[in-house]
Amino acid sequence: MLALGVCFALLQGAENLGYNWQWNRVTRYLIATHGGEWQFGPLIHGLGITLAITAVSLLLALLFGLLTALMRLSVSPLARLIARGYLELIRNTPLLIQIFIIYFVLAPILDIGRFTAAVLALSLFEGAYAAEIIRAGILSIAPGQWEASASLGLSAPQTYRHIILPQALRRMIPPLTSQGISLVKDSALVSTIAIYDLPMEGQQIIAETFLTFEIWFVVAAIYLAVTMTLSLLVKYLEYKLSTYET
Repeated sequence: MLALGVCFALLQGAENLGYNWQWNRVTRYLIATHGGEWQFGPLIHGLGITLAITAVSLLLALLFGLLTALMRLSVSPLARLIARGYLELIRNTPLLIQIFIIYFVLAPILDIGRFTAAVLALSLFEGAYAAEIIRAGILSIAPGQWEASASLGLSAPQTYRHIILPQALRRMIPPLTSQGISLVKDSALVSTIAIYDLPMEGQQIIAETFLTFEIWFVVAAIYLAVTMTLSLLVKYLEYKLSTYET
């Protein structure tokens, strides 16, 4: 009902502005025929870039999060200090500023392109939040599991791999899912460094056609479809894991 109310308010506002709706011109930017063949439009191409950035960033974020969580739980004071510094630096500064710093400062030094800079910024940002989720999941495992693994002569890496992490994974999936969905939405900020993802393609179309409301509605609907699909897939995964556990 809230979503319908917001849509009605937007439509009413556009009508009061005398906006001329032209939905018939939108489909060509999603899919069109050229020379008798169906081709994806710029919005679909932008969606592909968005999904590619999101997928690579998610994998790296989970890796950074796992390493940071293990460093936070380490007996080494230096490892805990480095992990704590990373978390405080990333979580207490805006993502947009981090993207600018990595692209305009680090990218020329490291000789990396826009795509790599965007992936690095997103993965570092989301990895900081994933680290605390993973650490909380590890700490939620009963101490008896550690004692049992020690009695079996397992090393710390073996204990993490075979006992702790498989159990903690079931508890970490829901919050990690929310973080993954946030990553999809946060990826829209990489358009500020001229990456032609979904929002950037939308801006380009609007600049050429002035179909402001139509294009932004379509972009929002695409993001909604992606995030809802991810939510359904993760719910299915949770169901399978709970079935396996029982």
